[in-house]
Amino acid sequence: MGKQKVLEGVEVIGLAHKGLAIGKCNTGQVVFMSEAVPGDRVDVRLVRKKKGVWTGVPIHYHKYSPFRKDPKCKHFYDCGGCKWQHFEYSEQLLHKEIIVRDALQRIAKIDVKTLLPILGAPDPYFYRNKMEYSFSRLRWKTQAEIQSGRKLERAPALGFHPPGFFDKVVDIENCWLQNSHADAIRNFVRTYALENNYSFFNPQTHEGFLRNLIIRNSSIGEWMVSLVFHHDDPPKIDAILAGLTNEFEDLNSVQYVINTKKNDSLFDQKFHLYHGKDHIVEKLGKLKFRIGPKSFFQTNSKQAERLYEIAKAYCNLTGEEVLYDLYSGIGSIAMFVADQCKAVIGIEEIEAAVQDAKINARLNELRNISFYCGDVRQVLTDELFQKHGHPDVIITDPPRGGMHENVVKHICKCHPLRVVYISCNPATQARDLAMMADHYTVDKIQPVDMFPHTSHIENVALLIRR
Repeated sequence: MGKQKVLEGVEVIGLAHKGLAIGKCNTGQVVFMSEAVPGDRVDVRLVRKKKGVWTGVPIHYHKYSPFRKDPKCKHFYDCGGCKWQHFEYSEQLLHKEIIVRDALQRIAKIDVKTLLPILGAPDPYFYRNKMEYSFSRLRWKTQAEIQSGRKLERAPALGFHPPGFFDKVVDIENCWLQNSHADAIRNFVRTYALENNYSFFNPQTHEGFLRNLIIRNSSIGEWMVSLVFHHDDPPKIDAILAGLTNEFEDLNSVQYVINTKKNDSLFDQKFHLYHGKDHIVEKLGKLKFRIGPKSFFQTNSKQAERLYEIAKAYCNLTGEEVLYDLYSGIGSIAMFVADQCKAVIGIEEIEAAVQDAKINARLNELRNISFYCGDVRQVLTDELFQKHGHPDVIITDPPRGGMHENVVKHICKCHPLRVVYISCNPATQARDLAMMADHYTVDKIQPVDMFPHTSHIENVALLIRR
């Protein structure tokens, strides 16, 4: 391979997906890079070209952005979980709003007057209610350690995988994303394991005992801890779980899994209850939700409640509407709006989520909700409308890939008065809005920052029937 090309004096002008920054040199060439923030001027070593666009790495800073700041987390430059802790939060919001506006203009050709100012998080730290950590026999060497020149031992680690490395783990002492009680739990588990010679997993050879640690908490102070082991060893499992429950008497649920597979997915695995109950309880508004170890739930509870309030307001409900909630998950949005609807019908493909939804509907004594399990393309039919009534309002909250073209067509065909489209991907949302343009006008769009310091953005769009 020849000498790698360097672009000099690149002005960093914006933020992009996956936490990358966008730079442009005086020739007009665009390059995407990590670590830099808007306002920096840098020299960039080009690394990879894909579809005509280069990605690179800053190797020299001529000027630092006035909006740069020292990240609170000491693991920031190694971990990769937070992309923008070194960038003022107010500026993060500004650039996220620009990303949304660009998608609307470029893809959907929508008047940007419909875009409301992004709704930032009240606190950009400690907002997550779920974190998943990995054990590894291969600890990631930090930048500071490498620069020190000291000989480093291959100590085990409990933490997060650095970007692009499935086999190594950054050892995390403190994380600024979840309540600090999670730090105490995680650090206790690591210390106990090391002191008692528990082996950490090696993802290259698929050997080792400890695989994963999952910590969930709720806004009402309940905590769930799940440990994942590679193979069954009852005395060792009982010992570490007993140590955990004795150390932390406030744990409401302690569970474990034996996962012998080569991947970390747990949806097909059995959770064994060791201590307490098999769920924790979360509250959004007046509603209560049972959250099990496999339950999908918005990981930022405070912002989720604000997001749902916006969606409910956009529905403009009078109490007489039949509302369909597409991609309904565990039914949290459906239940949030049910008190102002005649009937709510939720459709979700994941069976476990549908079962959670039914349980939570009963828990909240909501009798005007029905949930169906299956692909939205196949379940959203005229036959369903004949059974439950024609939709007056549709809420749709699809995965990142957006809605299937057939779902878009069926929504336009049944032509509800309002469609409230919640999306975690501005580009695919804009694509779908463009497909609906002949049938609906986009009245307004409200971006919501659910995940500060990351590139993720949630949008709530209100569509009105033409």
